[in-house]
Amino acid sequence: MITKYIILFGYFVILFLIGYFASKRIKNTEDYYVGGKKLNFWVVAFSARATGESAWLLLGLTGLGAMVGVSAFWVVLGEVIGVSISWFFMAEKFKKLTDKYNSITIPDYLVSRFKSTTHTLRIVAATALSLFVIIYVSAQIDATGSAFESFLGWNYFTGAIVGFLIVLAYIFTGGFVAVAWSDVFQGLIMLIGLVLLPIVAYFSISSDVSIAQELTKLDPSFLNVWGEGGFNAINLFTILGFVFIGLGFMGSPQLFIRFMSIKSVSEIKKGRWVAVVFTILTDSCAVLIGIFGRYLLTSIDANPEEILGNGAQNVLPLLVERIMPLTLIGIYIAAVLSAIMSTIDSLLVVASSAISRDFYQQIFKPNKTEKELAKTSRIITLMLAIFALIIAMIVAITIPERTIFWFVIFGWSGIAATFCPTIILSLFWDKFNEKGAIASMITGFLSVPLFKFGITKIDSIGIYFEKLDVLGPSFVLAIIVGVIVSKVSNNKSKSKLNISDID
Repeated sequence: MITKYIILFGYFVILFLIGYFASKRIKNTEDYYVGGKKLNFWVVAFSARATGESAWLLLGLTGLGAMVGVSAFWVVLGEVIGVSISWFFMAEKFKKLTDKYNSITIPDYLVSRFKSTTHTLRIVAATALSLFVIIYVSAQIDATGSAFESFLGWNYFTGAIVGFLIVLAYIFTGGFVAVAWSDVFQGLIMLIGLVLLPIVAYFSISSDVSIAQELTKLDPSFLNVWGEGGFNAINLFTILGFVFIGLGFMGSPQLFIRFMSIKSVSEIKKGRWVAVVFTILTDSCAVLIGIFGRYLLTSIDANPEEILGNGAQNVLPLLVERIMPLTLIGIYIAAVLSAIMSTIDSLLVVASSAISRDFYQQIFKPNKTEKELAKTSRIITLMLAIFALIIAMIVAITIPERTIFWFVIFGWSGIAATFCPTIILSLFWDKFNEKGAIASMITGFLSVPLFKFGITKIDSIGIYFEKLDVLGPSFVLAIIVGVIVSKVSNNKSKSKLNISDID
């Protein structure tokens, strides 16, 4: 046990040192929010991918692989498509426009893009972002408690609070620079840990054993790419729900803020391959961990409930404990915490920038100095984090059967459905206007809880939307509303932009 704590202590020391040295580079709000727009492609690519994965990858996706088998690879396909589209088709246009407008937040970009003369767009964007970020961060804090509980035997609430305090400490000092560089460090740990574990698991299986046959004995549908029962309507909607998870990479603020921070368009062209390869490796290995873990742990333990209970989100911790040497277990604790913390820190910085700059400075206190605004940003970061911690504690007490996979996906879907359709239309349709953008964001924002808690309860169609989940239909509805409102509004001339001018 002492070895685990030594490795974990070293991991936290590195994070604090990153926060300390990053704080020396913070001269103004542009430094605090987007790293002065001076980051290279390695930092941005690793930071974007580490932020985009979270506890959902190491605990949620591994658990899904253990539960459903190879059909979990549909999630991998969706993520690779989403990441590829964002880096290959959206990043350059977005970078050029945000540099042109000197934007340092997503609401900044939207206001400049539509030449907004009111504060409505800022208020809608900042409000939606803040609310769903709190939900998303609370899901990560929840995962922190589960990780400490699984790996170290801590009390859940103690683990959640300790992880929360650690993240807050290095964000509070170093802002976005600390977040980005800590993400590089944490992304490397995640990558090494995820790639190594399925290799060790594979060689832990006796050569006399047919893994495919044994897995089929455990669950006849485990190796069926369409899931239990083969190809049918329910499974089709389930697969679409898995693939649609990748939509969130096509405009979510916590990811696209990285494209603002990169120092040049040429760096984006280099970083795109790093991001795509990182996604293929980490996501595929996460599913394989679940598959191999299902076999190895079931063959060792006669109690499948320990493995498959609560969404099988304990598969990775259990597998690590069973097959890895003690010195490496500490590395895997750090890998899980890296996935969680790299997301929490990014979300908090994005949300605090939305409130402090887009609410406080731009609307109420335009004459605030850079020093005063930086102080305000730190206070708002603290307040948002505390709200998220409170929600995580409430959810843990009131919904003990929750799973990390779907808790995280709800927050992810809310942010994505609100912003991705608007970002996509703003980049590729020159007739998209401010009224359309506001309507699209409100539609996406409201559709997530509507589909989650309303449509899924309808007897005849509810089961299909439950399998499809909320992001896909909310995303499509937000795009449709944005297009319709833009076309029928009388404000087209104020929002036109010749996209070809920036190509």
